[in-house]
Formats: sequence, C-alpha cells, structure tokens
Amino acid sequence: MTARHVTRPVDVGGVLIGGGAPVVVQSMANTDTRDVTSSLAQIRALAAAGCELVRLAVPDLEAAEAFARIRKDSPVPLVADIHFDYRLALASLEAGADKIRINPGNIGGADRVRQVADAAKARGIPIRVGVNSGSVPKDLLAKFGGVNAQSMVESAIRAVAELEAFDFDDIVVSIKASDPLLTVMSYREMAKRTRYPLHLGVTEAGTPREGTIKSAVGIGALLVDGIGDTIRVSLTGDPVQEVRAAWSILRAAGSRRHGPELISCPTCGRTKVDLVAIAEEVERRLEDVHAQIRVAVMGCAVNGPGEAREADIGLAGGEGEVLLFAKGEVLRKVPEAQAVDELMKEVRRLTGEG
Repeated sequence: MTARHVTRPVDVGGVLIGGGAPVVVQSMANTDTRDVTSSLAQIRALAAAGCELVRLAVPDLEAAEAFARIRKDSPVPLVADIHFDYRLALASLEAGADKIRINPGNIGGADRVRQVADAAKARGIPIRVGVNSGSVPKDLLAKFGGVNAQSMVESAIRAVAELEAFDFDDIVVSIKASDPLLTVMSYREMAKRTRYPLHLGVTEAGTPREGTIKSAVGIGALLVDGIGDTIRVSLTGDPVQEVRAAWSILRAAGSRRHGPELISCPTCGRTKVDLVAIAEEVERRLEDVHAQIRVAVMGCAVNGPGEAREADIGLAGGEGEVLLFAKGEVLRKVPEAQAVDELMKEVRRLTGEG
C-alpha cells in the first residue's frame, strides 16, 4: 500500500476523520428515524458489529425531533442526512447531530447555505459535502461531456467553495458513483485537488453479493492508493452486513484490522469432510468474536497446516476427522462431527472470549 494521502483532521463527536487517523467505518440506518426504539436498536447492533459512525435520514421536522431523542442514547456519534430543506439541517444541528451531510446545491440559495454554515460553525459541527453521479449540475455535464471524473470533481469543488465562501472549512467530501471505476477515477482526481478528508463509497452498489464485490473493487483500490479517511459500504439489506463488509475490505487492503479473519481453502478431490458446511458454521460463530485472530479451515490434512502456517488456529480435514493446528503445528485429531465445537474451544482459549 502506498503512503496515506495527507488530509486535515475533522472531529465527529470524538471520532477523528483524516489527519492520519485510522480509517473510520460508518453505515446508515434503514429504520424510520421517527421510530426511536427501532432506530436505537439498529444503531446498537451496528455499533456491536464495529460501526463507528451512523447516519440517519432526516426527511422532516418530526424526524429531526426524534433525532434528538436518539442521539441522547446512541453509543456512537450520529450524522444527519439532509436533502433539499435547509431548515432540516438547522433543526438537526439543534438536535445534537455530530455531523450533517448536505449537497449545498440542493438546499437553496447562498443565504440558506450561509445559515447552515454559520450554525454548524457555531457548534463546531463538521459538514460532509455529498456529491454523486446523479447530482452533477447540468452546466458541468455540458462542459465535460456527461458524467465522468472531471464533471464529478468539479461539482464537488463547487460545493466545497459554497461553504468556504462563508468561512466554513470543517468539511468532509464524498464523490460517489455506482460504477466502481468511475468512483476510483473521481476520488483519485479529488485527492490531487484537496486536503479535506475523503469519505469513500460506491453508491447504490447493490445486494450483499454484488454490492460487496463492487465496493471491494472501488473502495479497496483507493485504500491501496492511500486514499480515504472513512468508508461506507452501501448494500441493499441489513446495514450490519455493510459494517462486516467494510472491515473485511479494510483488512484485505492492509488498512486496518478488526475482529477475526477466516481463511479457508476452495476444496478439491482430496477433501474427505464436508468442509463447506464446516467453514460456513465457523464463519457464523466467529461473528460473536471480537479479538484479532486468524482462523483457518483447510480441506487437506497433508498440506493444510503448512499452507495456513500463519493462522493462529485452524483445522484441516482428514478421513472423517480433522486435525486441529496452531501456527502450522498439529494439536490433536478430533472427529468431523466435533470439528467446529473443538475449534471454537481453541478460539475461546486463545482470545479469552466466551
């Protein structure tokens, strides 16, 4: 991985974004913000999965009032997501938002942008300027020949300038597209032109399978480039899946580790146990483990321990049995039916969890 792109720090409710801080994982609740109980339940589930910031939609004043109640009991800082109505941004700031997300171009004229900037500055609350491929102004589409990296970056620069005009610079920038390659090209260009922290994501990426792949390509490529200060994986489904995917991408890119890592072989003709079922069950049980541990599930008792030598703990299939091993050294044999239970005993022993 190349050296990190240097950005200025932004404080979001005590969570630092940019300035060399670790890449922050965030997600967005898909509950009705007006439903305080359901929203808090989901926020707590996200936090338990490792989410460090949660964004909530604020579509009306009732939601802004609920936001205030949610914020009081939230275990993590909250971001208010605002579209079109600057009054909702002001109400969210009053409600205790730790950050707000706006597109200055769609909340009205300069006076309304100034009111939001002044209110945020008075409270020391940062603003994320959110631009995506569907919100590029028509004049920029005409100038640059459609939606591309140039028009998206110019749109973001323009939005930032609208805030800077009112002496506001506590800013985070995102320029997302549903196309991972367009996303990568846009952020690479933006990184050349700004020192504001960059919020990475492939917008509207899709279902967990397709969305995770697109996000891994787009976000992962940028992280390897040293670009990105906070990420959100956008998936259609339970947002807890977004958080798990985000940590997997960070780990694969060498950016940050969190929780257990599972490595498993694809199986072959030498496999004599139901390794697919074993691996899936191990993956499920590891969801409750928080320690940074590498667990291997291998199909071949001959080569498995050696191939997974750097794993902290693992198993390798034999004929109706498995070998438990640690750091490539065999611990003992156990029957296939007890494979997962015995492996998890070793995980608990090593981590002290459970």
